[in-house]
Amino acid sequence: MDTLTTAKLTIPTADGGTKVHAMHEPVDYPRHQGPFSSRTVLAAAHVVADARADYTPGEQTPIDWEATIAFRKHLFSYGVGIAEGMDTSERGPGGLQWGQAKELIRLGVAAAREEGAAVVAGVGTDQITSRDPGLGEIVDAYLEQLDWVQAQGSAAVIRASHALVAAARNEDDYLKAYGQVLAQVDKPAIVHWLGTGFDPSLAGYWGHADPVEAMNVVVRMAEENSARLDGIKFSLLNEELEMEFRRRLPEGVKVYTGDDYGYTNLLLGDGEHHSHGLLGVLDPIAPVASLGFSALDRGDEAGFVEAMNSSIPLAVKMFEAPADRYKIGTVFIAWLSGHQNHFRMVTGREGFRSLQHLTDLFVLADEIGLFPDPALAAHRMRLLLAASGVE
Repeated sequence: MDTLTTAKLTIPTADGGTKVHAMHEPVDYPRHQGPFSSRTVLAAAHVVADARADYTPGEQTPIDWEATIAFRKHLFSYGVGIAEGMDTSERGPGGLQWGQAKELIRLGVAAAREEGAAVVAGVGTDQITSRDPGLGEIVDAYLEQLDWVQAQGSAAVIRASHALVAAARNEDDYLKAYGQVLAQVDKPAIVHWLGTGFDPSLAGYWGHADPVEAMNVVVRMAEENSARLDGIKFSLLNEELEMEFRRRLPEGVKVYTGDDYGYTNLLLGDGEHHSHGLLGVLDPIAPVASLGFSALDRGDEAGFVEAMNSSIPLAVKMFEAPADRYKIGTVFIAWLSGHQNHFRMVTGREGFRSLQHLTDLFVLADEIGLFPDPALAAHRMRLLLAASGVE
């Protein structure tokens, strides 16, 4: 594609006007062979739908497995591992069903092992079909998925369960359920504490609406199961609470930050404690993360901060409320970057963000040189704008 004729395009502005945007040169971000030494770094990676298939979006959507695994290999090339079968893959109601998630986990874990990359995989209860499951059925569902994940050779991420939040009467029910599941892990697992900023239907998880009271329960769960825990993923978008949580956990139990707004300081740490990364934002910013964590591996904290802070404006825009719609941005950036040939989602929710939101993401990604082929990104952005009435 001729870069001389695609270097500029007209984009909409928030005040209802337009302006000319000049594309930036791509940044040659460093590749990284294998995982980083200073932090565990895992991306919750998205899934590529097969947009050419005849299907109803959100109903057993066909998956483009080749493009999906190719994207994971792109992440691996920058030293970023994967947390497979997580929310970024659009798993759950209207998205990937457990049968598809099983195949995703099988293929994703195999690809990670082949490339020597870090990998974990999500274990949940989303195969339950009964209307009012009890705790026993919920634990059995967790264990069914745990058996599959462990059979593939992966450690597990114990995902938050909508069935459990509906069935649990108090904090003891959560402690009992998680204790029974963790008793069966063959590798230390990660437990995901997912807050209402990402999923309002999980209000009252751990038996308390107050996050401080909920923290007391999670700390107790960690103390009772510390030998079987690698860490807790903390997705409450609260930096101060995350730092307090790190101080309270048993020694050896990590915190994986889920704060897609302020990850730089949390990952860097305070000199005594630091977080590791299990983030949806690592899907689009893997090249930037490679630069940052490579610097941190060398002891260059200033280089780490500079690299990671460069991506914060993009992350803040991508995860603006309602935060669960960030997945639209991950697919959008992947399409503009040439990692897939369409801007369609498994759930069909690509229209759930405004044109201005997508335009802002396009500009912010371009400003940090994320697009490997700026001409292609500009061409595809023009197509989207034209289809939306902006010529």
